Amino acid sequence: MPRAELTIQSIAAGGDGVARAEADGLVVFVPRTAPGDVVVADITPRGTFARGRLLELLTPSAQRVEPRCPHYVNDRCGGCQLQHLDYAAQRIAKSRIIRDALVRIGRRDIAMPGPEVRASEPWRYRRKLTLALRRRAAGDEWIAGLHPHDAPERVFELRDCLITAVEVLSVWKEILAAARHLPLARELRGAVRLDGETASFTVNGGSSWPSSGKLFGAVPSLASLWWEPERGHRTLLHERPSDSPPGATFGQVNAGVASVLQRHVLDRILAHQPKTVVDAYAGVGEMAIALAGQGVQVTTIEIDADAARWSASRLPAGSRSLHGRTEEHLPTALPADVVVLNPPRAGVHADVTSALAVAAATVRCIVYVSCNPATLARDLARLSGWRIASLVGFDMFPQTAHVETVCELTREAA
Repeated sequence: MPRAELTIQSIAAGGDGVARAEADGLVVFVPRTAPGDVVVADITPRGTFARGRLLELLTPSAQRVEPRCPHYVNDRCGGCQLQHLDYAAQRIAKSRIIRDALVRIGRRDIAMPGPEVRASEPWRYRRKLTLALRRRAAGDEWIAGLHPHDAPERVFELRDCLITAVEVLSVWKEILAAARHLPLARELRGAVRLDGETASFTVNGGSSWPSSGKLFGAVPSLASLWWEPERGHRTLLHERPSDSPPGATFGQVNAGVASVLQRHVLDRILAHQPKTVVDAYAGVGEMAIALAGQGVQVTTIEIDADAARWSASRLPAGSRSLHGRTEEHLPTALPADVVVLNPPRAGVHADVTSALAVAAATVRCIVYVSCNPATLARDLARLSGWRIASLVGFDMFPQTAHVETVCELTREAA
């Protein structure tokens, strides 16, 4: 394996440092490095690029800080990618990741996105934590943990997570104390999510769970218990009375930044004085309900049946909730003055951009909320005839390489 001295130039979308090998100009991605670092790394060519493994830090960057979390250093935890960068440098790196994706993939000539919204608290912000569960050889004892960034097949036991709210970790401790009641399996995945004052627990894996009621009874902090077996669909097994939205539906893990982002999206929509809005990938309909409160007629589209029902029960007369895939319902939901897209990391289906192209004459604005700059850029490349009216990054996930982006699009003719 060749070894080389490298100067790190920037941060890539996944959080790795990027350098160019002097010998052949090959681009090398080196985890846990910072722009300005001079390092020695083992290099493994992978066709048109190479992966590097940090061996020695010769000259540390001025952007480097000491990571706070022992797991980040001792267990090479893959949950965070940027704890070794100071917070200002993290935000600059994310702005550049957004711009680079839109220029390189989206073929858009843009300046840096608007200043990233700084998280009010870059630690203890996560209100959801998903862990890998592994049964110990002894029998009923389990460990819950995360994967090393360079050994994703392994799991280390998590003692603390400094970006996760202590309330979430407290619920996890209750669950592990009752872990003998988990499904009959060697490996599982579990997610604890806080929604207001209540918590939900979703288990993925296993084919038999005769003692689910015992686990639910042993963890009084839980408002709901969900299970998605190996060959089956997610099901609500147990529930305590609550006025909260369905506990297993998608929700932003950083409530503070999510609130700022939602206000920004609402402002951008209302700036176009719409009478009708399609809110695609609508979740439990928080944005739609806010718009309806402003007198806007809203059509929501959501694939999660529980979330769609929750939204439908709260929308006023004149608005409606559609359950299913956005690519199936959008053509009939249009025309509308504004279309909101808030897809998962995979971005939107090609049929969505095709439907928007057909209805372009009647749509004034598209507001696209993205958690993946690469798929946002790909989808923008499909949306010819639309210009970027505003672009703002939101640091929803400090210490990680993930970033949320809100892109406002208007017709070029406008």
